[in-house]
Amino acid sequence: MPSSSATHHRQLRADVERAGYYPDIVADVLDLALAGEAVVSHLVHVETMLDRAEVRRHVTVLVLTPSRLVVAHVDDIPAESGEAGTSAAATTESVAIRHLRTIGLTHGVATPMTYRRGGAVSEVTLSLSWGAVSRVELEPATCGDPACEADHGFTGTMLPDDLVVRVSADAEGPAAVRAAIAFASALSAATAQV
Repeated sequence: MPSSSATHHRQLRADVERAGYYPDIVADVLDLALAGEAVVSHLVHVETMLDRAEVRRHVTVLVLTPSRLVVAHVDDIPAESGEAGTSAAATTESVAIRHLRTIGLTHGVATPMTYRRGGAVSEVTLSLSWGAVSRVELEPATCGDPACEADHGFTGTMLPDDLVVRVSADAEGPAAVRAAIAFASALSAATAQV
């Protein structure tokens, strides 16, 4: 492993440990998915969700290698009523860089009037698509006549929806936003070379 790759791999491990969300599970599933391939760049994102009366956490780790995007996701699975404790599910997916269809990066700017080129943004949303999952949004179709009561069926849009990661400076801190932008930049550069 070249020294720069070893450095990236150590930083990935450190970020997984710092996230503190089942780091041994995350490290094991990543090691299996990476299969010894070099780490070029990575992003570790922990998110907390409020689900009725429960607090649930999950982590998404994106790792760029010279040939693939490796996605690891670990979720809490709440116990069924009457059962004790919480379990976890860990899933990995590997996508060849040449199969990435789109990389979308939305920048949120809290005060656009004072923004200067190269300034900090308040949040970023990274959207990746490789065609594995699509979302269909349907709505009733109309003919344009407001008095028409006929059933015109439905109209809809099919949207790619493989992975969306939102990172907010308010929630995760400005360093997390910079890390997400750096990862998106490395991923974009890798797809440009394919």
